[in-house]
Amino acid sequence: MSTNISVPLSEATFLKSAATLKQCPADLGAEVAFCGRSNAGKSSALNFLTDQKKLARTSKTPGRTQLINFFTLSETLRLVDLPGYGYAKVPPKMKEEWQRNLDDYLRGRESLRGLIQVMDIRHPLREFDKLMLDWSKSAELPVHILLTKADKLKRGPQQSTLLNVRRSVGSGASVQTFSATHGIGKIELTRQINTWMTAPTEG
Repeated sequence: MSTNISVPLSEATFLKSAATLKQCPADLGAEVAFCGRSNAGKSSALNFLTDQKKLARTSKTPGRTQLINFFTLSETLRLVDLPGYGYAKVPPKMKEEWQRNLDDYLRGRESLRGLIQVMDIRHPLREFDKLMLDWSKSAELPVHILLTKADKLKRGPQQSTLLNVRRSVGSGASVQTFSATHGIGKIELTRQINTWMTAPTEG
């Protein structure tokens, strides 16, 4: 696999937040979205990936990210931070609205090239994670699973969990270990994003 990284991830800057598909930026170019359970380490992963400490807001309060947040890399490339899912204390009506807007985005966004699905390596493939995988499959959207907080496990359990998740998802997604605090997995993640964003479009 080529190590040539052409996507300017360190150039990421906040573009806008959107509550609905209609509020999203123009559907042009290419973008990669990050999703995951609340507090799985999604914002930390985005900050580490882009070499910025405060690009995405991190919080110990689950459910804080309620909007679709767009970060521009260039005139045609973007990273997207999707609302955290699976947080039980969110009011049902709000949760339904998030899910409807998320479904609209995943199915209706032409520039979306792939989904980085963030999971805490200690608690992978929870119910909402599996629902998101099924959702992505039905939308024919490529998925790359990021097993975050890998530093919380020793090397053996890390690899065991990685193999178990790969076995569980089969060809439905690629999988890697990751730790923002210990610098694990950044190159592999960058390569995946680069591959998606620089791939030629069909038609």
